[in-house]
Amino acid sequence: MADRLDARPLDATIIAVGSELLTPERVDTNSLFITQVLNDLGIAVASKAIVGDNRAELTSHVGHALARHRVLILTGGLGPTDDDLTREVVAAHLGLPLYEDAAIVEGIERRFASRGWKMPAVNRRQAMVPLGASVLANPHGTAPGLWIEHDGALVALLPGPPREMKPMMAGEVRTRLAAVAGETRLFRRLVRVSGKGESAVEEIVQPIYSRWLASHPPIETTILAGLGQVELHLLLQSTDAAAAAATLAMAVAELTQALGRDVVSTDGALLEAAVGDLLRARGWRVALAESCTGGLATSRLTDVPGSSEYVERSVVAYSNAAKVELLGVPAALIAAHGAVSEPVAAAMAEGIRDRAGVNVGVGITGIAGPGGGSDAKPVGTVCIAVAGATTQVRTLQLPGGREMVKAMSANWALDLLRRHLLE
Repeated sequence: MADRLDARPLDATIIAVGSELLTPERVDTNSLFITQVLNDLGIAVASKAIVGDNRAELTSHVGHALARHRVLILTGGLGPTDDDLTREVVAAHLGLPLYEDAAIVEGIERRFASRGWKMPAVNRRQAMVPLGASVLANPHGTAPGLWIEHDGALVALLPGPPREMKPMMAGEVRTRLAAVAGETRLFRRLVRVSGKGESAVEEIVQPIYSRWLASHPPIETTILAGLGQVELHLLLQSTDAAAAAATLAMAVAELTQALGRDVVSTDGALLEAAVGDLLRARGWRVALAESCTGGLATSRLTDVPGSSEYVERSVVAYSNAAKVELLGVPAALIAAHGAVSEPVAAAMAEGIRDRAGVNVGVGITGIAGPGGGSDAKPVGTVCIAVAGATTQVRTLQLPGGREMVKAMSANWALDLLRRHLLE
């Protein structure tokens, strides 16, 4: 067994078992916690799966996982009913007979007796243990966990309720995995990018990160696209924390050089936090005038602790009358160009700047839909302005439904503010 353990890379797969997790009412949160524990030990998670209470499906997933990965963590399916199949499926796949553990039966009986109840006969299923498995105590429930080492594989069967699973995973399972994991750890950096789409970012950075895969140790790069922004996740496995940090720092510097001002942050900080840092560094205050975003950009700015240092005020001027009365936008300007136009966005930004007495103002006006569009200005047309010593204006044509248009408009507004502050 030791030879097999040493020969195969230490990675993991997670299977969350339970048909309820395949419905809109229940969400698998256990996998997130398990992933964090594994990553802290330097164990990368190669895949996750949710499988219903179906013997054939679960058997297939267990077989696939054990054929490819050394560590398999299953959560759920250890209850007393006929649809709790995890222990039976794993034991059958590994060719391990099940036996009833008398100590587990006694423990379950005591648990029921402490509440004045008699243990139902069906709970004896929870005392069935694959031959050679170690029993993991569960002080928070009736289903014990199981730890199996078989043919080079490390398998943990954990209960589904988080209050039962978490102490077991963070305790006994973590200790057992740590003995195998050694000193290798995972080191990460997150670079946030705004102002370019995923494909445009990929075109710039792919020649860079493709070289990293051939380095030793290799740096794995993942690109994730969001609403108006792109994330670059860098992952490195190493036994030397200082060397890993230095390697990742050089990699981040190379990306920053290539992407320039499209880089929002190199430490994972969100766009709104990066904007706040720039405002604080300049000693500036900002005020916002929002129409189609309904205060969303301001909400994001004020989600950051300490934002009262630099956010002065915000006005949601949704109607044309509000734009005139609250921001001083000339009615003639709206009549000539329409509420969704660059001149009106600029007047909104300048109006809130002047009335608030701040260094910089932001104006956002647009058509979020689903109605209100025209051939000249279809749904998704958004005009954004930032007014400081000078005024910058940008017109966007954004895709998606109402929520997406609002979210992307707020993101673009914050990014235009960020770029203005950089200049």
